[in-house]
Amino acid sequence: MSKYSHLSLEEREKLYAWRQQGVSFREIGLRLKRSHTSLSKEINRNAKYGSTYIPCRAHKRSVKRGQKQRQQAPLKNTTTILYVREKLRQKWSPETIAGRLPINYPGETIDDETIYRYIYHPKNKRRKLWQQLPHARKRRMKKNGRSVKRDSKIPNAVSIDRRPKIIGKRITIGHWESDNMEGVRTDKTAVSATVERLTRFTLLSKVAGKRAASKTAAVTYRLGVFPKKFRKTITVDNGSENTNHPDIRRTLNMSVYFCHAYHSWEKPTVENTIGRVRRYIPKGTSVDLVTDQQLKTIEDAMNNTPRKCLDFMTPYEKKLQVLK
Repeated sequence: MSKYSHLSLEEREKLYAWRQQGVSFREIGLRLKRSHTSLSKEINRNAKYGSTYIPCRAHKRSVKRGQKQRQQAPLKNTTTILYVREKLRQKWSPETIAGRLPINYPGETIDDETIYRYIYHPKNKRRKLWQQLPHARKRRMKKNGRSVKRDSKIPNAVSIDRRPKIIGKRITIGHWESDNMEGVRTDKTAVSATVERLTRFTLLSKVAGKRAASKTAAVTYRLGVFPKKFRKTITVDNGSENTNHPDIRRTLNMSVYFCHAYHSWEKPTVENTIGRVRRYIPKGTSVDLVTDQQLKTIEDAMNNTPRKCLDFMTPYEKKLQVLK
């Protein structure tokens, strides 16, 4: 189906001339291959209050209205704006939305910066669209790093310095990272997040706070269902919940590596993953109140959300691809 286009100046001049000759709108519509109702509206819109229809003036008004409308509605395309709003409600980032749009709707494109401008535009302030962003910030913030280095206090911990360098390149499968996400200070439980570095496939489980036995049981149970080629190493931090790391080595036959203390950036995949979980369980929310079914729903949503780092494939799709 052809897309609608506005009348050109030449068409407006012909419309004026033929109307002056007494030609009907229906006949002019046939000549211009336009709807006669559109031509009637064109005259009525630009000849209000008894003024005469002047083609050049009508054309200038039309151009001005178009420019004003585009300024007020930066996501004018119906398909695009509905897609953006829907995915924002699903907690997708503007970057992910922009990357996945042409895949779901070939021929449609949008820049993530355009989405951010739309969200933070003063005229959209009352909609509070920023609340649907991953971090729900009223203002966009720059990231800052930290520089602290201390030795691990976990017995028999193997430093990340001894981890094969190839793991850092994300070109082989089976290398995981794991960490706990806590809720409020009074919580008795936490969320164990374990993610594969190449595919970003994520596993979420409820664990009993910082108890090593609970954490070890969750990791070994969830990873134990995968083939050996998909579970080779796991990188963790120096939290007390990782004290039983020898059990993971023995049960899963996986090497366990420890980051330097307070070097969270040495396990960036799981840190990013926890940030994504926070879109569903914001800071200040009690993890004790989150059910196992709710956690499973979040896990499924994350594994089926397109990722820029995966060329906008989902972690689930990437897992199937590498395990073929």
